[in-house]
Amino acid sequence: MKRTDLRNIAIIAHVDHGKTTLVDAMLKQCGVFRQNQDAPDRIMDNNDIEKERGITILAKNTSVHYKDVKINIVDTPGHADFGGEVERVLKMIDGVLLLVDAYEGTMPQTRFVLQKALELKLAVIIVINKVDKPDARLQEVENEVFDLLIDLGAGEEAFEYPVVYCSGRQGTASLSREKQDADLTPLFDTILENIPCPEGEENEPLQMLVSAIDYNDYVGRIGIGRIARGTISVNTEIAVEDFTGNIAPYKAKISNLYEIENLNRVSCTSATVGDIVCVSGIENINIGNTICDPIVREALPFVNVSEPTLEMEFSVNNSPFAGKEGKYVTSRNLRERLYKELLKDVSLRVSDGESKDTFHVAGRGEIHLSILIENMRREGYEFQVGKPKVMNKKIGDITYEPMEKVIIDVPSESVGVVMERLGPRKGELKNMNSVGSRMRLEFVIPTRGLIGYKSDFLTDTKGEGIINTLFEGYEPYKGDIPRRNNGSLIAHETGKSTAYGLFNAQERGTLFVGAAVDVYQGEVIGYSPKAEDIVVNICKEKHLSNCRASGSDDALKLSRPKELSLEEAIEFIEDNELLEITPKSIRIRKKILDPTLRMRDDIRSGRIKINK
Repeated sequence: MKRTDLRNIAIIAHVDHGKTTLVDAMLKQCGVFRQNQDAPDRIMDNNDIEKERGITILAKNTSVHYKDVKINIVDTPGHADFGGEVERVLKMIDGVLLLVDAYEGTMPQTRFVLQKALELKLAVIIVINKVDKPDARLQEVENEVFDLLIDLGAGEEAFEYPVVYCSGRQGTASLSREKQDADLTPLFDTILENIPCPEGEENEPLQMLVSAIDYNDYVGRIGIGRIARGTISVNTEIAVEDFTGNIAPYKAKISNLYEIENLNRVSCTSATVGDIVCVSGIENINIGNTICDPIVREALPFVNVSEPTLEMEFSVNNSPFAGKEGKYVTSRNLRERLYKELLKDVSLRVSDGESKDTFHVAGRGEIHLSILIENMRREGYEFQVGKPKVMNKKIGDITYEPMEKVIIDVPSESVGVVMERLGPRKGELKNMNSVGSRMRLEFVIPTRGLIGYKSDFLTDTKGEGIINTLFEGYEPYKGDIPRRNNGSLIAHETGKSTAYGLFNAQERGTLFVGAAVDVYQGEVIGYSPKAEDIVVNICKEKHLSNCRASGSDDALKLSRPKELSLEEAIEFIEDNELLEITPKSIRIRKKILDPTLRMRDDIRSGRIKINK
């Protein structure tokens, strides 16, 4: 069976190359919105964190109708930390739109997503987006894409892939570099001509691979996937198989069936080969499972998702302020939430720690893990996390560590300071060239060398630098990398910070807290320019006396405290520190709050050296 009335595509690209904006334009042209309807920008980014950060985190499905053909579209994330989202949805589609920024050209994630598409032998349409940029480099970028295709093994057939020039913001496209058409008609026509129709045996036993999971309070777990063979209907009995063999096959019944129409799920009674559908009624359905005929049970293979490279320890909050702000505070709550996340995030790993109150959570990178932490705190969870640690491998007697490919775009005057910073972090410069008025540097650096660097990078480049990373592979351990140069300012006692105490403490370094803030002994309330930790008393009050001096009662001038974001706090903490996460607060603390016990531990571990 050949479905000429259907096309399944995914839009893949590097972060911020305009995928979601292009989807908006496609939806608008195909009449999804009324003529007078005020359609929001980036409508597919419906998660609160996605709206705030302006990035896509979760892959999402939509569809449009063009010339009596239904086009199922999957909008994918562009950030390298969410590459698992891209990998799992590629099994649902027959072709991809590879978006490339008309100025930036091919970037690390462009290579990653394109490589995955070529491995699955998917049809490729090259879309050079943002052609309305004044500094667009259309011919150069097009050459970069073809060079990348050949480098990834596409061969001569790479030159047969069609190229479309688009402006997602203006909703226009063209097959020519010189002039844009009035709308996206050239792009839609190219999709119909070059993306193959879904094919399969309609009358054979059912096979459907589950590529995504959703949850609804009324119907429970919802499996989303594409029908590879046969027909699926409501109220029919099915079997669930897993290609790994790790779960025992079981039977279930389809209670609800939905097709994706525009931005909504529409109930239907049956669907057949090539359709992307949502099914409910299967209690324990997971990503990678195959819904199949109860008699002919054949599991479909799933993609081999790349392994995580960074690990953090999650534990129950045991600070003096524990339980005051969170709704879910016990180890049982924490365990259930973390293992629940595994059901929809294929690139996450969770395992029990050494004690019943700790859990090891591994992900693709700092942003991947910080998004999980942010979602949990917004849901009312209270817990604490340790410093991120890379996941090394040992082969024989040699230790291998994960390496990152780093692409940095900076103004010419910032090149020296960037190279100076990355040198001690074991960064190795591989390539350097000019792109317009800026310089592009390509490094290979250990993953641990990037921890804590991004905030320094923005400072060094005066906010004008752009840094992108991609997992490169494993190489032998590169040696020690210096820790941060700043020590911590530690609260001396539990109480409420005072203006008098802060005024005296701010001379010792940069503070994280302002006046009238509750703090506890052992909490990190700032950092000092020196390498060693300093204990300060910010709860100290000015004692009254009957003596007065000129100027002694003048108003105290306090510096504005530095407010750390979640990512900045994760980058800041050291091995002997923890990050306390609550729905209302993010606090940094020492693992050992008592100053005497902490001093003994620092001497024993070598953080403090005693001259004999």
